[in-house]
Amino acid sequence: MSRSLALLVSGIMAAFFGCFFAYPIWTTVKLAFETPDHRFTLEFVCEVFMNTLYREGLINSFVIAIWTTLGCLLISLPLAVLFVRYTFPGKTLLNSLVLTPLVLPPFVGAIGIKAILGQAGSLNALLIDLGLMNAQHPTDWLGEGQMLGIVIMEVLHLYPILYLNVAAALANLDPAMEEAAANLGCSPLQRFWRVTLPLIMPGIFAGGTLVFIWAFTELGVPLVFDYDRVTSVQIFRSLNDLSDNPFPYALVVVMLVFSTLIYLVGKVFFGRADATGGGRATTGRETLRLPLGLGWLCTLVFALVTFVAVLPHLGVVMLSFADDWYGTVLPQAFTLDHYQEALGHEITLSAIANSLKYSVIAILFALLLGIGVAYVNVRTRIWGRQLLDAMAMLPLAVPGVVLAFGYLAMTRPGQYFDWLILDENPVLILVIAYAVRRLPFIVRSASAGFQQVSPTLEEAAQNLGATPERALWRITLPLVAPHLLAGALLAFAFAMLEVSDSMILAQQAAHFPITKAIYFLVMALGNGPSLASALGVWAMIFLTITITGAALLLGKKLGALFR
Repeated sequence: MSRSLALLVSGIMAAFFGCFFAYPIWTTVKLAFETPDHRFTLEFVCEVFMNTLYREGLINSFVIAIWTTLGCLLISLPLAVLFVRYTFPGKTLLNSLVLTPLVLPPFVGAIGIKAILGQAGSLNALLIDLGLMNAQHPTDWLGEGQMLGIVIMEVLHLYPILYLNVAAALANLDPAMEEAAANLGCSPLQRFWRVTLPLIMPGIFAGGTLVFIWAFTELGVPLVFDYDRVTSVQIFRSLNDLSDNPFPYALVVVMLVFSTLIYLVGKVFFGRADATGGGRATTGRETLRLPLGLGWLCTLVFALVTFVAVLPHLGVVMLSFADDWYGTVLPQAFTLDHYQEALGHEITLSAIANSLKYSVIAILFALLLGIGVAYVNVRTRIWGRQLLDAMAMLPLAVPGVVLAFGYLAMTRPGQYFDWLILDENPVLILVIAYAVRRLPFIVRSASAGFQQVSPTLEEAAQNLGATPERALWRITLPLVAPHLLAGALLAFAFAMLEVSDSMILAQQAAHFPITKAIYFLVMALGNGPSLASALGVWAMIFLTITITGAALLLGKKLGALFR
């Protein structure tokens, strides 16, 4: 790629980033600190902390995030230690299976949690059958506000993020440090608590920060539980009252500030620290082969965690086939009618078509941008290329609710980008939102591909008379095509099941994507939850197939995208 073309790509990306990342956030911030007569004010933001309802929402969001992070740590830390340090039957397969919840949509699994842990759910039915519970006074496992259900679903979905980070930190830890502690008389427990744990703390904090921010800003799961007392749902509920109500913008800004502060705290305290505590390992770590009994116990632990993690989604599958599932351990009768009704419902077919249309266009657009960004960063030496790469990755650090609300704010009547919603049709802005949110996956995949292809191949083609652009098109792109396809599949799968943008930007039924259709059906009376489960099963199958395809193409590099 010539220098002039590289500069052009950088300029286009900077302009796109400025218009569709920085400007939406700026518009939201501006409206949060501006009176109707365009004067600066702190009144609206201060009201968020003074208003009992908004303050309760923030506190509940923090409580959910804290318990989710602690729950993920309790699951992921022992699993990571077992995986890195010991050999046991089925280790490689179980390591892959334990990551399964990460690629299953949590808002769909929330439907299953309600069916299993509700007062008339299968757990209470089992305990009643065993004589361990009074049928007249069943336990409300989810609690009055159903916060426990949200935490459970978030933990079961997000623990793989922390597991990947902790396992990577443990794998990079120099075993000589632990050996030195052992030689000084430290017991195994003391070594772990006083040596290992402090050294892997950067990895724990890196994964924990991602989990905390994700849980703090999650919209889909609280919506399915119909839990209004969290900030993300309060923002969503305020969409119909934006013209005369500045407080939703203030809520978004407060959420953005807290998320940014949490992210920065992690960077300041652990961002420059090496996860190994002392550089790469100087000696290789030998995994210990456990005795047969202990080895199978480790296998059982991994298998049990995976089973519990996918249990909500198994509940969704059963609910989609259940003709009657109330107060029993398993459905009493099964039927395929829900699938037939779901596909024949006036909303579902158009929702599937809408999601396909939005996602395909968005990923094609993101591919063009991602290839350009990755190539400029890996293959050129122009000034600011690292900034360009960081720019492309920033959407991962900004909550989806914040960015989606920013798009809504910048397309209001009278704003510069109000033309993006023509005749109340959000196709353009949804495509842009999907492309921005999933661009990091394509950039990382493309960068990995370019790093593996030697630049001497392009240089040889140019020595034979090919222009830099022709060498890129004829030589490099075909060689990195598997990485590009993997990144596109991954981005496409997550775009199809994007929650925040779909919930906030698609206001009319004719424009609903799949996720908005599932939510609409969950809230419907009658067999609505069963129809939503049938559509959710289709979504899970689709996501599993695409993620599997991406995993086959990327191999072990797939996990690095979530670290």
